[in-house]
Amino acid sequence: MGKARSLAVAAALAAGLTVSVGAAPAQADSIRYVYYLYSDCLNGGNLGIQWGWWTSYNCVYTETYGPKWALWA
Repeated sequence: MGKARSLAVAAALAAGLTVSVGAAPAQADSIRYVYYLYSDCLNGGNLGIQWGWWTSYNCVYTETYGPKWALWA
């Protein structure tokens, strides 16, 4: 199940890439994805850095649509 989750995270991040390809590096942070687990948020943020999609990220706890972690980058 862990491998399937990793693949789902990678696919979700790839989908977000199509939205932000033309964005300038200096733009303000925006929500890239929402996770149920803090560890998944950290993993997604680190993958985004590793793949060159952003240079920093932040995982913020939110209860807007239930308890979740929002990845801001």
